[in-house]
Amino acid sequence: MKFTLSWLKDHLETDATLDQITEALTDLGLEVEEVIDPAQSLGAFRIARVIEAAQHPDADRLRLCRVETWPNGPDAPSEEVQVVCGAPNARTGMRGVFAPVGTHVPGTGVDLKPGVIRGQASNGMLCSERELMLSDAHDGIIDLPDDAPLGARFIDYAGLNDPVIDIAITPNRPDALGVRGIARDLAARGVGTLKPQSVAPVTGSFASPVSVRIAPELKEKGCPLFAGRVIRGVKNGPSPDWLQKRLRAIGLRPISALVDITNFFTFDQNRPLHVFDADKVKGGLQIHPAKGGEEVLALDDKTYRLEAGQMVISDTAGIESIAGIMGGEHSGCTDETVNVFLESAYWDPITIAATGRALKINSDARYRFERGVDPAFTLDGLEMATRMVLDLCGGEASEVVSDGAVPDTTRSYQFDPTRVHSLVGMNIPEGAQRETLAALGFALTGDQASPPSWRPDILGAADLIEEIARVASLSKLQGKPLPRPQAGVARPILTPMQLRERAARRVLAGQGYNECVSYSFIDAGSASAFGGGADAVRLENPISSEMTHMRPDLLPGLLQAAARNQARGAPDLALFEVGPVFSGGEPGEQHIQAAGILVGATAPRDPFGSRRSVDLYDAKADAEAVLAAIGAPAKFQIHRKLPGWFHPGRAGVISLGPKLPLAVFGELHPKVIKAFDLKGPVVGFTVYIENPPLPKARKTTRQSLSISTLQPVERDYAFVLDAQVEALNVVNAAAGADKALIADVQVFDEFTGPKAEAQFGQGRKSLAISVRLQPVERTLTDEDIESISRKIIEKVEKATGGTLRG
Repeated sequence: MKFTLSWLKDHLETDATLDQITEALTDLGLEVEEVIDPAQSLGAFRIARVIEAAQHPDADRLRLCRVETWPNGPDAPSEEVQVVCGAPNARTGMRGVFAPVGTHVPGTGVDLKPGVIRGQASNGMLCSERELMLSDAHDGIIDLPDDAPLGARFIDYAGLNDPVIDIAITPNRPDALGVRGIARDLAARGVGTLKPQSVAPVTGSFASPVSVRIAPELKEKGCPLFAGRVIRGVKNGPSPDWLQKRLRAIGLRPISALVDITNFFTFDQNRPLHVFDADKVKGGLQIHPAKGGEEVLALDDKTYRLEAGQMVISDTAGIESIAGIMGGEHSGCTDETVNVFLESAYWDPITIAATGRALKINSDARYRFERGVDPAFTLDGLEMATRMVLDLCGGEASEVVSDGAVPDTTRSYQFDPTRVHSLVGMNIPEGAQRETLAALGFALTGDQASPPSWRPDILGAADLIEEIARVASLSKLQGKPLPRPQAGVARPILTPMQLRERAARRVLAGQGYNECVSYSFIDAGSASAFGGGADAVRLENPISSEMTHMRPDLLPGLLQAAARNQARGAPDLALFEVGPVFSGGEPGEQHIQAAGILVGATAPRDPFGSRRSVDLYDAKADAEAVLAAIGAPAKFQIHRKLPGWFHPGRAGVISLGPKLPLAVFGELHPKVIKAFDLKGPVVGFTVYIENPPLPKARKTTRQSLSISTLQPVERDYAFVLDAQVEALNVVNAAAGADKALIADVQVFDEFTGPKAEAQFGQGRKSLAISVRLQPVERTLTDEDIESISRKIIEKVEKATGGTLRG
């Protein structure tokens, strides 16, 4: 929302400086995004006099001008400079706008430097309107009257020294989309006084030849009120200079007086209007839903195909306007227009928003109607605009014709002054609270407060408190610690799962991973590839086609992040995320995971050969580190009942049993890597934070370290197996022979290939394992060791079909 300082002062009586006003606006919640001060861009341009304009000796279309300038102002001595000028209107004795050397010319983007043009020195420039971005005129330089003050700044003389303020408007503040609404907020803050605004109805002198009618089905929801009147005998042409300057200042192009008036009220009062060329309207106007398939050429020179149910304004010949969004080209006003129908209506915000989104039209009218304009100002806005049309364009106004009624927005909420302190923590006297609400337009009756019609965002008693605190300034709040409910050391408040999440983050960050925080929404293809994509987790109103489903796993988001980083030249990555995943749309179908991926190599290149590609054992080690940090049991099994997105031969599942997985790790499936457009090896893991069982008893101290004082015993075993038997099966079988005494099982040798087959037979191999026995109660005897060895051999032979190597 842009407006000029002078425009604001049309509604606000104030002596505040620009800095004070902008600071107050931001503090009120109307954040100032930019202040465009013409003094910074045009302050160096001053009024100068052309002493002599002679023909350039070496160029037919150039003139050699001696210019008298006042670089330090009209009270300082003047200087004479020579300027080569190509304007045909440059003449001796004229007064123009001069830019000295070193000036930045905004219309061309050039910084002026001393130059030589066709052998003649040129120091500065005599400027046209386009070079000062005042208009598109550039056929000649600016020719000022003879009484223009020499040496004065041109922006002061031309009334251009009017800063433009650009503020950000939140969706809940449609009243601030008009300059008067902004002035009302500033007046409530005490920055100035809101000037009174009177609406003098214009008495119609004849009956309107254009009637209006709202389809019955739209009166309740769609278009509660539509009003207008014919103004005949108008003279349409350029709008006055003051109006054009204001529109240009906020980035609008002046078109004609009639159109400029409607644009003025859009920004001045947040009251969009529309003017039809009444001579082009056949019969009356009716507001009705489109049947679907109709096409309308709009004022932006684009043709739009309408869908069934979208509101339109039609006459007997066809559609004339897309209701509340954009007028049609057919009935638009031109310089030849002499009779107009001026329309003011109230449109349902949701209906306008849906139509605007479907047609992809962004207009100032849609922007305001879909946020909510003041319904009570519909007729007043029509009267004020009628008065301006008559003043600027002449003519004669008809009686007002309307259909529908102003929607009833009256409501009231209990006003409790004590709640300001309990909700916000500010001590504001009750009298000051009432004055604030009254200044904002609220009606107070006893302990009831009724919001004004222009504040659709006030929907409860708490909103009253927010308005009081906002105007009083939330910057006055002082931070205070909450009082303890009980004396002494506070009891822990984090849940076990929250503690596990924190531990997982710390461990992975310590392992060198970078944390990612991705959206919980992913595209349907990625969701299906990772076990999701069902209708139960599909979003009804996704924000984009790439965010249609709740994520079933954290890995898709990490892979997408890795692909973006690789595309920007980062080949080696270590990323992790801890967050929720969703198996359904009901409570209890949300789970917490910790996932990580490694891409590329483990280290940068160096002369010592430490760089290698990441592999599944890197992912396994990091997954085990997370499990240890969250208190998972130290002993677990590894099997290969893998999800489909992991490599079937280079991954594993860490579990406490066949139905209680703790984590999955390994290489990602090549199809997944290709689908996400990743290069290089990619390994990853997913830890199921909630699956490890909680301790049976909570202790206030850490458990003491238990180390056996008895010497461990290690025994090696080599088995001849089928070549397809996995080493994991041998390790699990050996570890299960005696869970109390067997502390660890490691593979230390594998003999495969032609030599192994020559020795053991076709399709056979040898696998050697080392078993560590850790006695706890007594030293193991030879008989104990032999008994355990037999159990190990029996377990391995039964599980794998192998035999002990002789």
